[in-house]
Amino acid sequence: MSAENKLKGPASYFPSIEKTYGKPISHWLTMLDEMKEKKHMEMVATLKSEHKMGHGHANALVAHHRALNAT
Repeated sequence: MSAENKLKGPASYFPSIEKTYGKPISHWLTMLDEMKEKKHMEMVATLKSEHKMGHGHANALVAHHRALNAT
């Protein structure tokens, strides 16, 4: 990936998340849509406890999801 196309912020974790957990980012974002009433760290805790996701990956997904849905 060239420097111009390099992912930044939470999205920089996406290739690793897809490789590690075997599901596309859209899967995780849809799952987060279903718990959007929870607080940030509650969403992170759910991904960690129910899907055995590491803290950095879970936090990146939640941060990205919340940024997409900010009003």
